Amino acid sequence: MSLRPESASDLLIDGKLVPGSGGAFAIVDPATEETIGHAADATSDDMDAAIAAARRAFDTTDWSRDHALRARCLRQLRDALLAHADELRDLTVAEVGCPVFLTHGPQLEGPITDLGYFADLADNYAWTTDLGEAKPMGLKNRRELRAEAVGVVGAITPWNFPHQINFAKIGPALAAGCTVVLKPAPDTPWCAALVGKVIAEETDFPPGVINIVTSSDHALGAQLGSDPRVDIVSFTGSTATGKKVMAGAAESLKKVFLELGGKSAFIVLDDADLAAACSMAAFAVVTHAGQGCAITTRLLVPRSKLDEATAITRDSLAGLAAGDPTDPGTICGPLISARQRERVESYIALAREEGGTIEIGGGRPAGKEKGFFVEPTLISGLDNSARVAQEEIFGPVLVILPFDDDDDAIRIANDSPYGLSGAVWGTDEDRIDHVVNGVRTGTMAVNGGIWYSADVPFGGYKASGIGREMGVAGFEEYLEIKAVARPA
Repeated sequence: MSLRPESASDLLIDGKLVPGSGGAFAIVDPATEETIGHAADATSDDMDAAIAAARRAFDTTDWSRDHALRARCLRQLRDALLAHADELRDLTVAEVGCPVFLTHGPQLEGPITDLGYFADLADNYAWTTDLGEAKPMGLKNRRELRAEAVGVVGAITPWNFPHQINFAKIGPALAAGCTVVLKPAPDTPWCAALVGKVIAEETDFPPGVINIVTSSDHALGAQLGSDPRVDIVSFTGSTATGKKVMAGAAESLKKVFLELGGKSAFIVLDDADLAAACSMAAFAVVTHAGQGCAITTRLLVPRSKLDEATAITRDSLAGLAAGDPTDPGTICGPLISARQRERVESYIALAREEGGTIEIGGGRPAGKEKGFFVEPTLISGLDNSARVAQEEIFGPVLVILPFDDDDDAIRIANDSPYGLSGAVWGTDEDRIDHVVNGVRTGTMAVNGGIWYSADVPFGGYKASGIGREMGVAGFEEYLEIKAVARPA
């Protein structure tokens, strides 16, 4: 089977590839602004059919109880997608605008391979736990716990790392025995639709177990989140939208998983290798043009070294210019859309209005008349109360902030509505641990450590979300626990 762009225009509903009732909508290449194809445009009726199929598959088949079938289907999907990796790579770069080097990691091959981790969980998880005997109310009983699938999952995903987030939701949900309706972002429908084609034609997934509904209509995500036939809604996106998803889910009291925004701090202690740390902070903020919720976008440095750190970071960003995402050497590609570029540019303008200094960048790259590019940008001269230091920009924009001592750095890092990720660089392990323990965030990288992996739970504190994705903790988001007792 060949994955051609024109073949990605169908919905996957109840095991069948079907056109969208609303016709099709255009997909635009972020690097060229050209239309590169079309995707199926689903309507409310299509979403209703997908939810009905998922409900029926969960309620009337053995999917939730057949661990071996689930593991086999996930491994089939992994192997089939890896066989199509080169085709998927080209389409992903074109649709997402991500640098091609990232497709060898979190933009494609990494998430596909991780499906095997979730298949292993389906095989090896302790579905039953023996609690032994006890005498509640004086009567001898044997007790056990049984883990069971929650039911129908409504998965709503964003555009920035579509494969990673799609598979981080459907992988554990399917392994747990749930059925799924996936609603991907309108900006990146192909990344999901192509998976639907592979599922329909190259795997043994039963009809209705996994349904994929692409649409230009954001309201279909709200429909999926509020429908009483859906038992859990798993959403990744902005905090503002996450609040709406949670409100919609409240009417039917469904479980909610939310992975939301971030404004993470990169803390450089005064005993750190300043050049290495600031260079890494610059590299991090331009990766995929800064379009990642866990990217560190506030650089906190000792006040006594502020000028030196600013110069190092500025020079590092100068060597990380925005470029063609198909070039293997590109780190910073385009933003996803004109709308996102306008958002980033508005924040750069706001930084100037707030009295900040644009140390480098701040505009569109020379020679890039086409494409949604923004120059890697460093902002100085503001404190942590500035909006550009408090609000998620989602672009290659770094704010450098001074601190007085380790506790002041912790205070500034925590002075944020978010708590998703963070980093600390230093040499004294006790001081590093003090910072790690003090910053209220879901993940922390020490001296460039990489926490991202299939077995590591990811999620945030405060306005960065509820629950965890990936790892055993992420898998268990899709489980209910039943206690069983019988006379001994």
